[in-house]
Amino acid sequence: MTCRKMLYAVATVLLFCVEGWAQRYEIGQVDARRYELTSAWDVFPDSAALRVLAPYSRAVDSIMSPVLGECEDEMWVARPESPLSNFLADVLLDASARVGKKADIGLCNIGGIRSALPKGVITYGNVLDVCPFESKMCILSLTGKTLMELFSQIAHSGGEGLSRGVKMGFTSDGRLIDVTLGGEPVDSNAIYVVATLDYLAEGNDGLTALRDCLFMRETPFVVRDLLSESILRTRSEGKKVSARVEGRALKQ
Repeated sequence: MTCRKMLYAVATVLLFCVEGWAQRYEIGQVDARRYELTSAWDVFPDSAALRVLAPYSRAVDSIMSPVLGECEDEMWVARPESPLSNFLADVLLDASARVGKKADIGLCNIGGIRSALPKGVITYGNVLDVCPFESKMCILSLTGKTLMELFSQIAHSGGEGLSRGVKMGFTSDGRLIDVTLGGEPVDSNAIYVVATLDYLAEGNDGLTALRDCLFMRETPFVVRDLLSESILRTRSEGKKVSARVEGRALKQ
């Protein structure tokens, strides 16, 4: 379900609840089941319902429709690596410089990316579909030893979004083979900085090594806003956003 359809559904439920309370209706029975909202529901639209939803539709569309930029090709998401996960990880890496020294790694979770970015025009609604959560960027410091444990957990998951400069290889059964950062092996005695989401900083999605950080700082920057700003910045330069699979995570 897209965020636009979800907002329409919530508006409808709230509207009928308010009208029901105003007219003192009482609920006699509830039959609960799951209804998936797809285009099949649009085949025979209810004109009365459309009139009720019209003012809410206009409000939602005014939020969703502004154009942020253009996509050179569709940015899809999948494991072990994909254009959109690479792009979002790079956005986190670049944004980390806004709160101090630029991080060594940008990291996002594949499961948190909920839609693709289409080829052509990108609206705010498209970005909201990709990042529907209020996740904020966090900056963490890890020892090289803990970082290697993190990469092992990423290998076990089958791959996550990794920023440019990272190259890792792992087996089909999720065993880490090797990792390099900027062409260099990870130094177990060094300190590395990771820019990621607050959700992952809590150790979710199996990335528990992030909980063993030396330092963690939550920033005020919502990841969705960082993505929107990156697309707008690229547009201001007269360019289209683009990303590709380039061997950051290789299943061997």
